[in-house]
Amino acid sequence: MEFTGPVPRRSLGPEGPQIPVFGLGSWNTWDRMERGDAATLIRRAVDLGVNLFDVAHYNFGPHAEDAVTDLLFNRAVRDAGLAREDYLLCGKLWLWDYPKTSFAEQIQVSLARAGVERADFVVAGDFFGDLDIRAVVTDATELVRAGWFGAWGVNNWSAADLRLARDFAAAEGLVPPTFAQLKYSLARRSVPEGEPYGRMFAEGLALQASDVFEGGILVGKLNPQRKIGADPGGIRERIRDSYPEVQRVAERFGATPAQLAIAYTLTHPATVNVLFGVSGLAQLQDNLGALELLERHGDELRAAVADLWIDKDVVRPDASWGTDAPERS
Repeated sequence: MEFTGPVPRRSLGPEGPQIPVFGLGSWNTWDRMERGDAATLIRRAVDLGVNLFDVAHYNFGPHAEDAVTDLLFNRAVRDAGLAREDYLLCGKLWLWDYPKTSFAEQIQVSLARAGVERADFVVAGDFFGDLDIRAVVTDATELVRAGWFGAWGVNNWSAADLRLARDFAAAEGLVPPTFAQLKYSLARRSVPEGEPYGRMFAEGLALQASDVFEGGILVGKLNPQRKIGADPGGIRERIRDSYPEVQRVAERFGATPAQLAIAYTLTHPATVNVLFGVSGLAQLQDNLGALELLERHGDELRAAVADLWIDKDVVRPDASWGTDAPERS
């Protein structure tokens, strides 16, 4: 049965905006489609209520590739005839070259490339090594108050770093990060389902699940030819070997591997939004079928995929970017 929408919406944090449970990512997405196909896909997604787009300027740190996917998104939105109020935009603030390259500089460039004057919210991206977290909170707050975006979150931070940021914001009357974009999938659960993050989820922190397909491996694209995310814990080969079991469980429920992967992340009580990339209407429609799977078999999914938790006892629950990073005081 084809999903006709609209998708459900959930609150991004206790006082956050209502956003769709699905959002479309931009990394290696819009540059994999013909111009007309991209516009058609964006128009159809919005019509189904999937009107959240995660768009970044990929030209920092390991993403220093001068990608044009954000420029292509800008063009596709215009080709689709969308007004700015038709969709939500989640931007990125990269920490690789921060504070040498300030948040203010980054947001002005990235929004101009995406063709908008403001983002609805942004994510402060990955980092290695030391970071002045108090400065990050202060600078993000300044941009919120200046109207560049309405809320902010973090991408693959350790729970200890995020706790510091939230506590500092509360003590100083600043704007706290209200959501965490984390690697979360059938295979990678240690951080999102660990006790350190669990305490903050209980306080109202929202979870945005990303990399749910492991670059396509969990849906049968076992040897991706494009650049995909990092491999915390060095478990990618084990994830690749697990695909036959993913397929078996999905077939048991009358679902596709993609639907199983997405539906599983929605069983987490803190999950507000699941990000994925699609390159065609059929793929989008298939992914939306996860909602029916969740409705029919949600209570059974966790037990059914218990053996697919591959980073268990490999990655610490307080890890940063999925690595076994030490806590900061």
